Amino acid sequence: MLLVADVGNTNSTFGVYHHGDPHPIATARTATQHDRMPDEWYAILEPVLTMQGVSLQQIDGFVLSSVVPSVTRWLGVLAKHRLRIEPVIVSAALDLGLPIDADNPAEVGADRIVNSLAALDAYGAPVISIDFGTAVNFDIVDHRGHYLGGALAPGLVIALEAMTSRAAKLFSVDLVPPPAAIGTNTITAIQSGLVLGYISLVEGMIVRLAAELQGTPTVVVTGGYAELFAKNSAMIDHYDPDLTINGLRLVWERVKGATPE
Repeated sequence: MLLVADVGNTNSTFGVYHHGDPHPIATARTATQHDRMPDEWYAILEPVLTMQGVSLQQIDGFVLSSVVPSVTRWLGVLAKHRLRIEPVIVSAALDLGLPIDADNPAEVGADRIVNSLAALDAYGAPVISIDFGTAVNFDIVDHRGHYLGGALAPGLVIALEAMTSRAAKLFSVDLVPPPAAIGTNTITAIQSGLVLGYISLVEGMIVRLAAELQGTPTVVVTGGYAELFAKNSAMIDHYDPDLTINGLRLVWERVKGATPE
C-alpha cells in the first residue's frame, strides 16, 4: 500500500492507496506541529488508519509533499526507521512529466507542483488550480501542459485573524456569506468584506490569469474553504477535496511506477 502525506503550514493530510487504484482507502488529517517527533506522528496515524482497516505495517511506499522543513525531516525518519522504506520527497527536481517554466523552479512549493500535476491529469490543459489553505495559491498550467507559476494571497482565516487582532472592536465571526453585500452590523460587515471580498478576489484573479493563457482554462479548487467558494462562484468548474493527495499518488506512479503490493 502507498502512504501519501501533504504537510501544510496549518494542517497535514494523509491518504492510503492500493497501488494502481486512484481512490484512497483511508485518510487522516491533523494539525501541523513543527516539532512533533517521529514516534508522535506514528502514534497519531496508527489508530486513525487502523479504524479504517489499514495498518502502517502494510505500507510499502511513501510520498511526502511538505512546506515545513522540520516536519519533512521527522516524517522522513518515520518512514526509514518505523516503516523501513525510503520516502519520495516532492520537489521540482523530480521528473514528473510536468515541465516547470517558473524563473526558479527550486522555489516552487511542493504542494503547488502536486496540485498542478493532479489538475492537469484530471481536467486537462490549460487549467487553473486554486488551493485554499494558510495562503490562497493560484497555480497555472498552460495549453502545452507546462507549469508557468501563479499568484499567492493571504488565506481567509489568516486575513480574519490579522484584522481582528489589530482592531480592538472587531471580533472573529463564522466565515459564511452574509445575506447582502451591505453589512448592517459588525458580523455581516466582516462577512461581506471577507467572504464576498475574497470571492471577488478569486473571480478577478481568474479573469486576469485566463487572459494570459491560450485557450479557456478549467478552474478547480481544493483546500479548507474551497467548497464555500465553489458553491458561490459560477467561475469555478470543479471542487476536488482530494486533489493534492491524488497528485501525490501520481508522483509515486511517475517516479516509481504502480508496482503490485
